[in-house]
Amino acid sequence: MILEMKVPSPGESITEVEIAEWLVEDGDYVEKDQAIAEVDSDKATLELPAEASGTITLKAEEGDAVEVGEVVCLIDTSAEKPEGSIETKAEEASKKEETSKKEESTPAPETAKTYATGTASPAAKKILAEKGIQASAVQGTGKDGRITKDDAVNAAPSMGTPTGGNRGSSRSKMSMLRRKVAERLVEAKNTTAMLTTFNEVDMSPIFDLRKQYKEDFKAKHGVSLGFMSFFTLAVVRALKLYSAVNSMIDGKEMISFDFCDISIAVSGPKGLMVPVIRNAENLSFRGVESEVKRLAIRARDGQITVDEMTGGTFTISNGGVFGSMLSTPIINPPQSGILGMHNIVERPVAVDGKVEIRPIMYVALSYDHRIIDGKESVGFLVAVKEALENPVELLMDGNPNKALEM
Repeated sequence: MILEMKVPSPGESITEVEIAEWLVEDGDYVEKDQAIAEVDSDKATLELPAEASGTITLKAEEGDAVEVGEVVCLIDTSAEKPEGSIETKAEEASKKEETSKKEESTPAPETAKTYATGTASPAAKKILAEKGIQASAVQGTGKDGRITKDDAVNAAPSMGTPTGGNRGSSRSKMSMLRRKVAERLVEAKNTTAMLTTFNEVDMSPIFDLRKQYKEDFKAKHGVSLGFMSFFTLAVVRALKLYSAVNSMIDGKEMISFDFCDISIAVSGPKGLMVPVIRNAENLSFRGVESEVKRLAIRARDGQITVDEMTGGTFTISNGGVFGSMLSTPIINPPQSGILGMHNIVERPVAVDGKVEIRPIMYVALSYDHRIIDGKESVGFLVAVKEALENPVELLMDGNPNKALEM
């Protein structure tokens, strides 16, 4: 029996995907539920599992754009499984990588030193290094073509002449996901009145709380007490105070939400992904940390779904994990605001008339000025700052043990 495998719908509003990579070869025997291809949509990269066991015939090439419901391969379910294992491209690549590592770890046999064309004397090497000239670009006049000191002194490449360095380049097609991200970023810049406001946060109170409770918190709940729970709950509080930031434009109307679906930017194997923490206003510190961990693992393992990345009302981006000191994050349309977190650095600050060293984080709020006024944007960011600098009172109702469920 010949089974026609069609492209399943990866999510609402998606009508087309792109074959990013076939993980099997034409004519291979595949097992049911085995990943046979990676497909890109404009929102995520997903694996395509085999619907049955049998011999596969590919009907689309890598890079082809295929519509949802279109046949991409045939599986002959009557074919018998051949003896021995059938290696997929991924398995072959893994084996090649292991072989390559073994070869690299094997020391090369020592050979007798000989002077050949392009070999420079120690004095010549120093002169060439000072001039920024590769030895391979100099014709040696010494024995067996050895470059002498005089050769190096006289070597003078003309302006703009390559000196033997690597000048190669490569060209590769951008994935559908990356192309869509690029389009959305340009769209956000061109269609929103985007403005960014900045502030700084003294992270000392959060450092003190984490130092006191993080070990017991992890032992009890199985997740770490990180910064994301503090920032998420601080954002939820600020969104309740400034509802315009939790709104978006739809044509000539403004839609305001009475719930907080917080998108969090996480780095995955296919690039940046933005899964959503649903109804964050109902979550505790443990709830936020558990959800962040779950979504991060799914993104890392390539299991995140389109539905999990759709429909946020506000975004938090943490460039600080990569060492960013300050940035102006770009709004994630159709949302109207995004909060950028940055790295924490000890800086001198004035406290009660005295200079003290405190762990300081710069934060940035980019917002759509069409529906969010300056007063609201600044007020929102100040509310986030206040909650982070006074978490016990403003985020924990004065009882850290209860808030952390200790």
